[in-house]
Amino acid sequence: MRQNAGAEDGYIREAELRSAALSVKKRMLSMANSCGQRTHLGGSLSMAELLTVLYMAVMDHDPSDPLWPDRDRFILSKGHCVLAFYAVLAECGYISGQLLDTFQRDGTALGAHPTMAPELGIESSNGSLGQGIGMAVGLAKAAKLKGQKHDVYVLIGNGECNEGAVWEAAMLAAQWKLDNLTAIIDDNDMQSDGSSAQIVHMDLKKIWESFGWEVREIDGHDVMAALEAYTAPRIDRPRVIIGRTVKGHGISFMENNGEWHHNRLTDKLYEQACQELEAEA
Repeated sequence: MRQNAGAEDGYIREAELRSAALSVKKRMLSMANSCGQRTHLGGSLSMAELLTVLYMAVMDHDPSDPLWPDRDRFILSKGHCVLAFYAVLAECGYISGQLLDTFQRDGTALGAHPTMAPELGIESSNGSLGQGIGMAVGLAKAAKLKGQKHDVYVLIGNGECNEGAVWEAAMLAAQWKLDNLTAIIDDNDMQSDGSSAQIVHMDLKKIWESFGWEVREIDGHDVMAALEAYTAPRIDRPRVIIGRTVKGHGISFMENNGEWHHNRLTDKLYEQACQELEAEA
């Protein structure tokens, strides 16, 4: 399954992507429920469509050959929301259902933050926020120096943009004109301590533009808007896609609820969440 950017659009493509995103969300709920522990469900749900479209319709990658040298690279800088990442990797065929069932259990390869395992499609270890974009800039620069044609993608959170390391990396990426680099911001306007607008207000569009990046703002839950933003013709600079999203998207008791930044999903709440997702399908 070596995929290429620019797959056909239209109703069929939209229906396929929406169905895949729904499946990813169901996988997340199942993992969160079965592990019996607190998980970062809210922020994982907000980025589900952005990540699903990237893997299912944009990136060049091959689950049967995860170390393929020409594969595009993805870095999850927002590492605590790894639930969505594992679910997408399972949807694509990198991670088996049996392995997925070990999430956050003793001895698992699928911990609460990603640990580098290229054979599973996990390119980097991430936990401390603000670090992934620096690695992505390094990978994109290395590809340029080596004459390689693959692209690099990195997903960060809006709260993570408070970190100074993000802007050090952003400056270098613009200076080096890394048009093979795309940053994706899951902008759900919340972080662990509350509303981002109240903690540190940031006009992300203006700031990223001032750092020399091409900026595209979209509804982060609109799969076709995401596809268009990912595959638009490139210019001679790095691109950032700001996805306006809802924390806990699709689940009434989780949406815009800070309690679900990190919380435990009981059996009763799991059943309710599954019913609500099905009702929206």
